[in-house]
Amino acid sequence: MDNLTELYCHIDDFYKAFKPEFEAHLIANGRRRLRPCQISVSEIMTILILFHQLRYRQFKSFYYHHLLGMMRDAFPNLPSYSRFIELIPRSVLPLCTYLQSMMGDCTGVSYIDSTKIAVCHNKRIYRHKVFEGLATRGKSSMGWFYGFKLHAIINHKGELLAVKVTTGNTDDRAPVKEMATPLFGKLFGDRGYISKALNEWLAQNSNITLITKLRRNMKQQMLEPMDEALLNHRSLVETVFGELKNLCQIEHSRHRSVTGFITNLLSGLIAYCWFPYKPTIKYMPLQG
Repeated sequence: MDNLTELYCHIDDFYKAFKPEFEAHLIANGRRRLRPCQISVSEIMTILILFHQLRYRQFKSFYYHHLLGMMRDAFPNLPSYSRFIELIPRSVLPLCTYLQSMMGDCTGVSYIDSTKIAVCHNKRIYRHKVFEGLATRGKSSMGWFYGFKLHAIINHKGELLAVKVTTGNTDDRAPVKEMATPLFGKLFGDRGYISKALNEWLAQNSNITLITKLRRNMKQQMLEPMDEALLNHRSLVETVFGELKNLCQIEHSRHRSVTGFITNLLSGLIAYCWFPYKPTIKYMPLQG
């Protein structure tokens, strides 16, 4: 309950500062302000994030058995399950902004990679309708999939620095310019990020240097001992993806709407940001 109180207070303080700008955005786009309801947007956001923190797999069972069954005192104004699902879209934009506020700080040592977010089994691609026109076929190191890609940059502490979702057939190098420009230092990636044009653009337009493994037919590069040691720790970002998928459940094939997919992904990423212990490089290699 102490963790729940801390989570809710942090989100509520954020939303109180965010709400005036949020309502001004709605009015500027020709929409009305959100009609008040018994449960607040802060509570909706807290519930969505708590679902991932408690590592439930099905939101419906979490809502009925955990919230309505055991947490009535913490959330006295809980609506019915169907009404709560109708209210979830109110939290999409606040969740996006809240995730941005939970990002870590650049330390000068960053890692970049992408992972698949499959939305259905390959055998059900032709019958899948929820993401028709949005999801695409892509190929990762584990084979073909149908869905999206999650691109992420982390620091050596395992904290998220930047994330971006693209279609499944997007080249890993495509979002690097946008994601890496605000960073500084050195960015380590796998062979999928090899690009002479990208390296030249980053050298001219950013304060970051991209370092990757080389293909077998490429000339061997001379790296400083520290850079070589840091490059060998690139599996750190894959460990982060493992926790996002296995603990935070950001990937599953039970989505019934695009909004559900977005809120599930955002709240899962935020839940990871709240982890007290993240994968990290405990002993940073030192240059000899």
